[in-house]
Amino acid sequence: MQVLLVEDEPTIAVTLKDDLEDAGHLVTHVADGQQAIDLLGQQVFDCVISDIRLPSADGLKVLAAAKRARPDTEVLMMTGYATVEQAVEAMRLGADDYIQKPFLNAHVVDRLARIARVRALIHENRILRQELDGGRGGLPGVIGKSRAMEAVFKTVRTVAQNDASVLIEGESGTGKDLAARAIHQLGKRKIGPFVAVSLAALQRDQVEEELFGAGRDDNGRRRGKVREADGGTLFLDEVGDMPLEAQTRLVRFLQDGRFASSGDDLDVRIIASTKHDLRALVDQGLFREDLYYRLNVVALQLPPLRERKEDIPDLASAFLIRAKKEGLPEKQLDKSAYDLLVAYDWPGNVRELENVIRRLSALSPEPVISAREVERELRSNTRTVAGEREFEQEIEALLSRHFISALSADPDKDPDGGQIYQTVIEQVERPLIKLALAATNGNKVRAAALLGLNRNTLRSKINGLGVAEGD
Repeated sequence: MQVLLVEDEPTIAVTLKDDLEDAGHLVTHVADGQQAIDLLGQQVFDCVISDIRLPSADGLKVLAAAKRARPDTEVLMMTGYATVEQAVEAMRLGADDYIQKPFLNAHVVDRLARIARVRALIHENRILRQELDGGRGGLPGVIGKSRAMEAVFKTVRTVAQNDASVLIEGESGTGKDLAARAIHQLGKRKIGPFVAVSLAALQRDQVEEELFGAGRDDNGRRRGKVREADGGTLFLDEVGDMPLEAQTRLVRFLQDGRFASSGDDLDVRIIASTKHDLRALVDQGLFREDLYYRLNVVALQLPPLRERKEDIPDLASAFLIRAKKEGLPEKQLDKSAYDLLVAYDWPGNVRELENVIRRLSALSPEPVISAREVERELRSNTRTVAGEREFEQEIEALLSRHFISALSADPDKDPDGGQIYQTVIEQVERPLIKLALAATNGNKVRAAALLGLNRNTLRSKINGLGVAEGD
């Protein structure tokens, strides 16, 4: 916690400050009452510990200034000249406790520990309530009170009441999937299924099978995610990555809500998301214009985190709570750490913030995460992002050198046209798998874990790509 210690006796001030800092609190010490009052007008403190008798202005004036600046500031009053009248007056003005000198520093440390636990519980309950039901005017699962998010909440609540198709646009990591779930949960389809398909994770020949199914069930109906979503919502995540062949099939489904092969009626609401400018992809011939208009009945733009920075403290707190629930050590952020998080621009948006908080929860050796630790993590994160960009530029240069002529060819006339994507994927997968096997001395279980693959999937890829394990 941020603590203001107002005490003009050096011996008491030095030892108490040291003990409080050893307990993980950030302590600012002043010896003058008026100086404390001035400081309370400039900085936010969680707790004020003040002597009653002080130079310039007494402790009761410090107490009044603390409560005026921030009513929920905890104020502990100290005095060596205790009287009933002083105690009553201090409590009447809002003091939370009264400490008579001489006292043991350990008692003050314990009192602040109890205050910190109570404040943490209150804060955690508020964040959990906001995450659960959206709080006042918010959305379930979505945290935010900024003006930019208020506009999002309004649109979501409006569109949830009908079945119009929604296109959610926004940078990676802005929470497009959470907005889609909120639309589903707030509408009449909430008792039906919410089926999400990550199109960016599928290869071209998998998209149509994933959506419409390759086989049939016992009643002769086609299997697939579209059928799973019957009576509910189908969320097409990153629809801009959908190949043209699958786009054609989806347009046909959206026209009449049926499988052309079976004539089955399906009741499915479509919500799509994209990080791309779909209008630009339409102009480039990479996205069907008729599909664009069918998906873009209602457009919902999610703001990047840099445009809603006032939401960062609540988001960071929520991620600390989530990390604790997942078994990571319980941590708090000091005020200067929050300030540093707010100052950063977050190119990876909310997802990047969550990853940073998770790493800090796992690696910070102290219960209170300092600004220095946050700065170190952000610097490391920036280097990682820069490295990823450099890697991407190198890959782009390689692809340009090897595939520019194929990309310029007419796919209708070139017999090898339409195979570029699969070729590139195979040529990247093969050396990557070889490197993983080499790093694990041929141990397929460990190599699969490193790559994030199922062991059987890795074995299938080794055989399918012709990877020689002894290379």
